[in-house]
Amino acid sequence: MTQLTLETTAAAPLTTVAVAHGDGIGPEIMDATLRILAAAGARIQPVPIRIGEAVYREGHTSGFTPDTWDTLRAAGVLLKAPITTPQGGGYKSLNVTLRKTLGLYANVRPCRAYAPFVPSHHAGTDVVIIRENEEDLYAGIEHRQTREVVQCLKLVTRDGCERIVRYAFEYARAHGRRKVTALSKDNIMKLTDGLFHQVFREIGAEYPDLEQEHQIIDIGTARLATRPERYDVVVTLNLYGDIISDVAAEVTGSVGLAGSANIGPSFALFEAIHGSAPDIAGQNVANPGGLLQAAVMLLGHLGQHDVAVRVQNAWLRALEDGVHTADIAGEHTLERVGTREFADAVIARLGQEPQVLPAARRGPGQLPAPAPQPGRRDVAKALVGTDVFFEWAEADRDPAVLAARLEALATGRLRLSMITNRGVKVWPGGQPETFRADHWRCRFLAGADEPVEHADVVALLTALLGSGLDFIKTEHLYTFDGVPGFSMGQGQ
Repeated sequence: MTQLTLETTAAAPLTTVAVAHGDGIGPEIMDATLRILAAAGARIQPVPIRIGEAVYREGHTSGFTPDTWDTLRAAGVLLKAPITTPQGGGYKSLNVTLRKTLGLYANVRPCRAYAPFVPSHHAGTDVVIIRENEEDLYAGIEHRQTREVVQCLKLVTRDGCERIVRYAFEYARAHGRRKVTALSKDNIMKLTDGLFHQVFREIGAEYPDLEQEHQIIDIGTARLATRPERYDVVVTLNLYGDIISDVAAEVTGSVGLAGSANIGPSFALFEAIHGSAPDIAGQNVANPGGLLQAAVMLLGHLGQHDVAVRVQNAWLRALEDGVHTADIAGEHTLERVGTREFADAVIARLGQEPQVLPAARRGPGQLPAPAPQPGRRDVAKALVGTDVFFEWAEADRDPAVLAARLEALATGRLRLSMITNRGVKVWPGGQPETFRADHWRCRFLAGADEPVEHADVVALLTALLGSGLDFIKTEHLYTFDGVPGFSMGQGQ
């Protein structure tokens, strides 16, 4: 492991940076990256932390030791090499734990082509993917509800949408970008993705200087893969962003050249996007470019723009000069090198600029966290019914039989109005071709203008006791300012 020794003046204080050397190829590429930063005069003091596979093996299911959190909070920034999560159950994602524990709500991933020096089918690619980092399906709330059905809960909050959308617009403005594109699937998920799209429209009105568009995620992903040049800044929800950021990075020519930043109000994490590649660990063949790009972003975040520009331009010049690791070798490769030799080549070019690729210039540095928005007006919330979910596989799974039993039991204010199976309406008026699992959503509503109280829901569940029907969960149904806060059944 390289000891980072920095030559600085007494007037230039060092900024503490927590450093995780990672697993697999992690120690090699971190060593190369830190050597380059030292040679470039980075004004940082690395503090190593232990996270990852070895810590998992010691019995820490999160991949962290308890004292690691104090080190991270004291530093405020982390440069992290890839880690390996052991296979098998019981181990939590270290990255998800970091993001959610430290409030790292924004994942920022610049994806740029370096053609012709790195082969790419889309030489003009220069897109930044900004991904919501804490919510969506990655909230990790999953349940097995019946013998046949499991569920993953998708959580989307207005605050989460506002923070990531505003960050995307501020990023675009600060970096001289011209357009922000939002991607969602609100044609299907009208409430969750619909909220994200609605917030994008609301906040976008505050940025008339920026071009704005929304696309459905499927066609947006296809176009990003085939016409990435038409995109500038893309903002999206967590799962979609996870997928399209890898698509965008691969389109540029190599996932191994992309770094990312995870930004929160008081902490920031910088990392390469690729994995730990244990199959090539210790062979001096890994490309340190992705981690070096993350380190350049870190320097900009710390306000050390002079060093960031110096490192970036030296790296670009090395690519132009044909000094390449095996993963990006091609017709423009003049010298095929290993990890250590590539770092040496970058160091040798410090102070030089690329001759063909656009040279790096001073960036805007750290963006302020989105300010809290004025309180929203009160919304009238009214309980109007409940969805009761059952595990039921009797009577050839005939929904009419289930409906008859429920109608006989529900004699209070809440009456059965609909049954769905896997979201498709099967009663009343279902179709015989519809496949039916053992998981049934049964909707109970009161009559028009009848007030509903929690006691009515309790009375309904009490009536179901002793019936032999296995109700597995409930979801209360509310209107907000008279607008239903729940979806209809498919086919309703």
